[in-house]
Amino acid sequence: MYRRILVAVENSGADRTIIDHVSELARLTGAELLLVHVADGWAARNYDQLQLRESEEMTADRGYLDRLRADLQARGLTVETRLAMGDPATELIKVSQEQHVDLIAMSTHGHRFIKDILLGATADKVRHVVKVPVLLLRAQ
Repeated sequence: MYRRILVAVENSGADRTIIDHVSELARLTGAELLLVHVADGWAARNYDQLQLRESEEMTADRGYLDRLRADLQARGLTVETRLAMGDPATELIKVSQEQHVDLIAMSTHGHRFIKDILLGATADKVRHVVKVPVLLLRAQ
């Protein structure tokens, strides 16, 4: 069914919803998990073109991914991590294509209209572009 699942994490409490669900799905299907966090601060968005050093935010995000990986590996799952930089939707789409995933799992916040416009609608952008299934769970 699923062999490689990209799990978008945002370094917040909302991640627990998607991690708990997808870890069980991976256990049932034998899938590998690819945890992806997209750093989208100023330093991350300009990292390559200005040849910047990692910001404190990016360093903290790497630490967060490492802790998640260790926790999931301790539960017997196969896990890789990736810290991407830039626009979250664009980067998630790019990583999903490069890594040949067959499912993308994300949590959503359930914003409506104005908040989506102001805060962005990463999940909406991703689901309209990718050619693989997208699992969306509302964050608890």
